[in-house]
Amino acid sequence: MVSIGKRLLKDGIVTEKELEEALERQRQKGGRLGQNLVALGFIKEDDLNNFFKTHPAAPTNVEETGLTSSFIADLIMKHILFIGEFRISDVVERVKLPVSVVDAVLETLKRDRFVEVKGGTGYATVTYTFKITDQGKNRATELMDICRHVGPAPVTLNDYSNIVELQSIKNIVVSEEKVRDSFSHLVLSPSLLKRLGPAISSGKAIFIYGPPGNGKTAIAETISTLLPDTVYIPYSLTVGGQIISMFDPVNHVPAGTRDDAKNVDQRWVQIKRPVVITGGELSLRMLDLDFNPISKYYEASLQMKANNGVFVADDFGRQQIDPQNLLNRWIVPLDRNLDYMTLHTGMKFAIPFNMLVIFSTNIEPRQLVDEAFLRRIRYKINVGRPSETEYEAIFKKVCASNLVPFDKDAFDYLMNNYYRRLNVDLNACHPRDILDHIVDSAHYYMHAPLLTREGIDVAWQNYFVDM
Repeated sequence: MVSIGKRLLKDGIVTEKELEEALERQRQKGGRLGQNLVALGFIKEDDLNNFFKTHPAAPTNVEETGLTSSFIADLIMKHILFIGEFRISDVVERVKLPVSVVDAVLETLKRDRFVEVKGGTGYATVTYTFKITDQGKNRATELMDICRHVGPAPVTLNDYSNIVELQSIKNIVVSEEKVRDSFSHLVLSPSLLKRLGPAISSGKAIFIYGPPGNGKTAIAETISTLLPDTVYIPYSLTVGGQIISMFDPVNHVPAGTRDDAKNVDQRWVQIKRPVVITGGELSLRMLDLDFNPISKYYEASLQMKANNGVFVADDFGRQQIDPQNLLNRWIVPLDRNLDYMTLHTGMKFAIPFNMLVIFSTNIEPRQLVDEAFLRRIRYKINVGRPSETEYEAIFKKVCASNLVPFDKDAFDYLMNNYYRRLNVDLNACHPRDILDHIVDSAHYYMHAPLLTREGIDVAWQNYFVDM
């Protein structure tokens, strides 16, 4: 039984009999489990969408945070060390926990004489002004020596894993129309589009290969724009008493809170589905937790940051490490949708591996990896050179985007006098690069850019070597 089916069953949304019927229909007619449940009338489409969009609910007490009272107290102590005098609202804003939780912990800190009430404008605790005591400063300084994490309270690994499962990349339904529209800015053959659609919808790993300069990276980047909706990611995790920083402004784009999600746990931030793109800089170390010995907490690995989104290994095979070693690191995660991390304490733990992995390379796949690994890559898609008809279509698109009138005579001159005469292979990137030279020249000589024979001659001489 698929995991999403188990959750639907556990939450009482469907019965076991309804789930079995939907799974049987899925085996016969294909599609997602949710689509089949809707088709059978066992669940409404709106209810199914809401199920997948479930947000992490705000805790109402310390127990519901998954953290201990002492852990929260220590985190608050580190915050107030820097702000001195404060109100409850100041702490709530920093640790991202509700007033009810912060208030309960502050009572403990007052009892231990780490903080004291300086004054207030009423009888309610929220109106009080607090101050850290000298004893509190000493305690906070000791805590900073243990771990310098001063940010929102973390979430537990279990809570994180549950939300990742609900937001699974495999729950996304990508329609044929959506795929066609998203790739409309590129000139792709109908056969290639037919292969890309199921590959994207499956959520399985994709190997895109072919000669350089023919749109592999553009295809990989376009796939990332196809992902609908937003997801929640925690600012940080706690595992084995250690802190792992998760939210990364470089790879995570905040999307704002939905109007229908009023009671959201503020330790989570809503983002667009993440897209992590790496190139030749990718190393094995980047796929493991990064422990900072000075701050004494971890930064999440690249694939953890890509959960519920897309991970693109661009220019694969050009990394500083052997590609086989890199791929061996991915065998278990690709098979089991689980990855394993190790803390500096020696503790190992499983983390969800839920993303669409795209390998893009201009090296023949069999030169990079063995047959055993290729079997684990569900889709191998060859992006070849364009035909002459496709090349002309690309050229027209590039002309239009640069506001350069397309001249058929000049284009035929390019094809006959250079490509055919010199026997040069067509590349999808050539039109863009040739037009760039023509536009640069026009700007320098202060005239409107035009597609002419003279302009093509100059562009070709500047662009190609010894041709």
